[in-house]
Formats: sequence, C-alpha cells, structure tokens
Amino acid sequence: MPNYQVLVALSREPIAEKLIFSLKDQALKLGISLHSNGGQISNGSYYSERFEASAHLDTVQREQLRTIAASFNADLCFLRPDLLPQDIRVLAMDMDSTLINIECIDEIADFTGKKSAVAEITEATMRGEIKDFKESLRRRVALLEGVHADALESVYRERLSPNPGAAELLAGAHERGLYTLLVSGGFTFFTEKLRLELGFKQTQANTLEIIDGKLTGKVLGDIVDGAAKAAHLNEACARLSCTKANAITMGDGANDLMMMNGSGISVAYKAKPVVKEKADAAFDRVGLDAALLLIS
Repeated sequence: MPNYQVLVALSREPIAEKLIFSLKDQALKLGISLHSNGGQISNGSYYSERFEASAHLDTVQREQLRTIAASFNADLCFLRPDLLPQDIRVLAMDMDSTLINIECIDEIADFTGKKSAVAEITEATMRGEIKDFKESLRRRVALLEGVHADALESVYRERLSPNPGAAELLAGAHERGLYTLLVSGGFTFFTEKLRLELGFKQTQANTLEIIDGKLTGKVLGDIVDGAAKAAHLNEACARLSCTKANAITMGDGANDLMMMNGSGISVAYKAKPVVKEKADAAFDRVGLDAALLLIS
C-alpha cells in the first residue's frame, strides 16, 4: 500500500484558501507535503477538498491539522489512499448520540427522576472509563425498574430526533446499494421504529423486559456490547462475501471502537475524544450525510 494518506476537508461553507495554506504550512513543519487533488467540490449541502499527504500522519499530527481545520469551521478526514468508493458495500452505525440526538436510556430514566444517576454512568461508559459495557448497562437498566412501558413511546415521540443528515445518509446509502446496519447498545423498541422510518436492512439491539406494562429493570437475552457490534458487522459482511474493510462505520462512544477498528472508513460523529483520535473522520460541524462525500 502507498505510504501516504488522502486528507478530505469538509465544511458547510466554501473552504477558505487560508485554511488550505494553513494546513499545508503546518504539514511542511512536520516534514510532510500536501498536494491538492482535484480542487474544491460541492454537493449542494457541503464543500469538500482532497489532498494527498506525502507520508502517513500519526495521531498527534492528525490532531494538529484537525485543530487548524476547526478554526475555519471545517472537519478533516484521513483516508487510505487505496480505498475506492465502489469498495464500500456496508454502512454500519450506532444509534444513541450517533444516528439520533439522545441517549434513550437517560431519557427513560427521567420518568423515574433518576436521569442524572443514569446519565453519569452512560457518560463514563462512553468515555471509556467504565470498561465493562454489559455491567454498565445492567446497572443503568436496573434503575428503570417500575417505569411504565408508555414512557418508551413518550421518549420516541417527544424527545428523539434523527441527527442532521440522517435521512439523507440512509437514502444516499440505499441509492448506492449499500447494506445498512444499525447496531446499538440501546433498545429494540427504538431501533425497530428507526428501521421502519429510515429503511435499515438490519438492526441489532437489547430487549427490555416488560411485565404487566412495566419495565422490570432487566434485559432479555445476550447484551449487545462493543464485541457484539463488531460481530454483527462481520457477520453481515460475510453474508455479502466481503470484509469489514468494505464497510463505513459510524459511532460516538468507546463501545463503538471494536466495530470501527479496521473498517474501510471509520467516522466519529460528535464523539468522545478517545473515539475521535482513533477514527479516520471526525464530524463535529457537518451532518451525517457528509459521509456520502467520502465514498463518492
């Protein structure tokens, strides 16, 4: 494989010449040259420009360039030079805080007055401070005991919204013939509704136990954690006779890293620092559908 990277700058506004100059100047200080590749393009929603870096950039170097891009209200992605758009056959993504604007479990907990307690565990887990996702989920779900099942519908109707660009991303992915997979450490109540709303080909999540119309504080069956997310992606790829290298993956928390690692393109969406620094693309300013520009 060539020993260089392809950089992609993404913005909602035209990409300033000063940004390009600043990126190239910083790269030169690192002993790396950036060469513009094809000029600036726009798809009507976003602007993008590609560059070839003469050498592979390490984590620290990438963060330096991302900081510069951020000062110009742009996001920066680092792609493999041998990656071809037609190689991508699968889109796999997380639900809570990636596809949608909330952590569903935190909002359900609000109906018991325990939102802050649950949210504290959720945040620590997503930052990677609590390593055992299964235990973290069990602890949080236990705090939901006694919540009326109607609360799930209320959360969906009143608090849940797809993040910017979600519908456009799924429509574009299906137009390209991608297999779309929603893999969540959240709950099937929500993934099933989003499957119907957005057209995902497959969803995997956890099932809350409900008895006599109330949550028992337990999860049924095996818990979907980071390892399970990665396994579901690998299984989907195997059915399509391809590998994870043929997938674009999207997530925001530490339990998404196993799924994202080794994929063709990994996208961190408004993600925790531990996820951003490992992901090929970090979206903080553009919407989810900007991912379509990476496979165009």
